[in-house]
Amino acid sequence: MTDYARLLKENGLKATFQRMSILEVADKHGHISVEDIYDEVIKVHPSISLATIYKNIILMVEKMVLVEVPIAGKKPKYELAKSDHIHLVCTECGEVEDKPCISTTDKVFLALTSQEHFKINRRQVNLYGVCEGCQSLVS
Repeated sequence: MTDYARLLKENGLKATFQRMSILEVADKHGHISVEDIYDEVIKVHPSISLATIYKNIILMVEKMVLVEVPIAGKKPKYELAKSDHIHLVCTECGEVEDKPCISTTDKVFLALTSQEHFKINRRQVNLYGVCEGCQSLVS
């Protein structure tokens, strides 16, 4: 189980109940929209506003506690920051699947950046396409 209070403090943020609730919901669901986070959080804290959720998510993205996963034509989803990985994003249903970075992808990233004398300290790779489930609906 993730220690959300420690995670927030390590990233220079106070461990408020709003932030702790957002992190718990994001951790439980993996990739989730702001509206879905809000729908889950108000079940436990009905007085919290959507604006408070937005404000805290923006701050936690800036502090790299949460990661925003942009989805073409849809609202972005958020996840807890974790080790570098690749997102497979379905442009039809908006589902996001995590895949680990492997040595082959690391070699490609190194080749692309070393020529430019650019040092990678963090990466987010999003590949957009159509998931297997949505492909079967079209076929």
